[in-house]
Amino acid sequence: MLMGPPGAGKTMLSKRISSILPDLSFEEALEITKIHSIAGILKETSIVKERPFRSPHHTISEIGLIGGGRNPKPGEISLAHLGILFLDELLEFNKNTLEVLRGPMEDRIVNITRIGGNVAYPCNFMLLASMNPCPCGYYGSKIKECTCTETQRKRYISKLSGPLLDRFDIHIQIYPVDYKSIKEKNFETSSQIRERVNKARKIQFNRYKDYSIYSNSELTPKLIEKFCGINSEIESLLSNSFKNLSLSARAYFKILKVARTIADLEEKEKIETEHILEAIQYRSLDKEKTT
Repeated sequence: MLMGPPGAGKTMLSKRISSILPDLSFEEALEITKIHSIAGILKETSIVKERPFRSPHHTISEIGLIGGGRNPKPGEISLAHLGILFLDELLEFNKNTLEVLRGPMEDRIVNITRIGGNVAYPCNFMLLASMNPCPCGYYGSKIKECTCTETQRKRYISKLSGPLLDRFDIHIQIYPVDYKSIKEKNFETSSQIRERVNKARKIQFNRYKDYSIYSNSELTPKLIEKFCGINSEIESLLSNSFKNLSLSARAYFKILKVARTIADLEEKEKIETEHILEAIQYRSLDKEKTT
């Protein structure tokens, strides 16, 4: 989840995230190709070679998003399988349409029931969304003053339901980049980041090869206990964070999975305190709810 004012480059950032996704395995490429073939959008006769990036308009219907129709076809969530589903200006989407995402995000599969029978399509996608921090869009901006009252801002943010927000692993606030920062050009390139991501993905693939999963995001509570062990100091830190931020049980598991990923990116065997602290910092909207 990306929250920032107009000009913060949310769409550009989403494209860069897409460019640093790990390489496709042959088995993953086959899965994507099958779905795109069923949907009739396969552009070539050869296998799909890149992870999908889907960005539907906010006027999309539930059927367009989830899938369905007289002859049930895959929706955007299945077309984004093993890739990214990007929802720009999240709060402009119909609330009911967004709420139907909750089950598929959890189950990684969508079941479509019709008179003629049932169809199940996989939908193991990464949901990336962006939204303004307030109605005028300039809360926290250095380029223009926000004209919204605190009540208006709180009402605007509340359009995003708690249960849906809870299903995001990370939500951060971003700001426009100033000229000096652009001029310095001290940025890590996409190819450099992708190399680190591929290394972390290989670590996870080897770790979970006997458990029929590929990444930390697929960890069950039982596997989290096995692979995301923490010491008493970290346990105390998490306990205080939960009291201060009123976090849910789902948020607890997500923090551990994100911390595990941060440790993998640093090629660390164990989760350390700094990894947990960083993972907690990536839940800015939890802080919004408590202020």
